Amino acid sequence: MDEKLQIKQVLKGDTSAFAYFVDTYQDMAITIAFRICGNKQDAEDIVQNAYVKAFHNLHTFRTDSKFSTWFYRIVYNTALTHISSSGFNTEFVDYQHMDTESSFSEWDTLERINEQERKTVINDTLEKMPKDESLLLTLYYLEENSIKDIVLITGLGESNIKVKLHRARKRFADIIGTMMHYEKV
Repeated sequence: MDEKLQIKQVLKGDTSAFAYFVDTYQDMAITIAFRICGNKQDAEDIVQNAYVKAFHNLHTFRTDSKFSTWFYRIVYNTALTHISSSGFNTEFVDYQHMDTESSFSEWDTLERINEQERKTVINDTLEKMPKDESLLLTLYYLEENSIKDIVLITGLGESNIKVKLHRARKRFADIIGTMMHYEKV
């Protein structure tokens, strides 16, 4: 459904129309918050707070930009505020999941296993990286945001993001290389 229409419905008083945004953006919002705070429970709380902020400030959203960019910026800032205002515990929780409800034949079982292994390796690697680099890789590659969208989400400069992405890709490759070396040994 058209997001602009959904926003108009919410602004007209149909609060149930906001559920569309929760359903659509919750997984990536939790990923962003988790990459910043490192704790699943805190990430869920951050996202919940971000949705409340977005709902109450929806009237300020400019429809010439993407809702996802605007909302992810709220999540990003809420997460930064959270970690700066309190100590936080880190725990590894893999909340990425495969779509297990879709049916698949025995023939593509191996492909699904390989895909799950790739996701696990990627997630493990991202967990070993600095949070800012992990977040940028997630936004750029997994969520497929443009550099300009990442600028809007994080408030960092374009050249800064490009440099950090370059360093993050290099670190990602180094970590994967090290992990693969230890698996062979």
